[in-house]
Amino acid sequence: MESGEWTGQAQNNQGEAMTERISREALHGAMEDLVGEGEETVASAARGAVGVAGATAVLSVTLAFLLGRRKGRRSKAVVEVRRI
Repeated sequence: MESGEWTGQAQNNQGEAMTERISREALHGAMEDLVGEGEETVASAARGAVGVAGATAVLSVTLAFLLGRRKGRRSKAVVEVRRI
């Protein structure tokens, strides 16, 4: 067996045992494909999450502002100044 190769047992569609050689390059390529798909999925999910977080922050600040304004109008103090 050459360095960097692995011989594994697998079954074909008919259930017969077969031996195949897996090279280091083939394994490395398959792992890169798998990791690349995962990175793309994470990147697209992160973009969506940032958008949702930003919208939530803007909505929260706006709601706090409007509720504070309403409370200020309801409990506004009336100050009377008299000159003596």
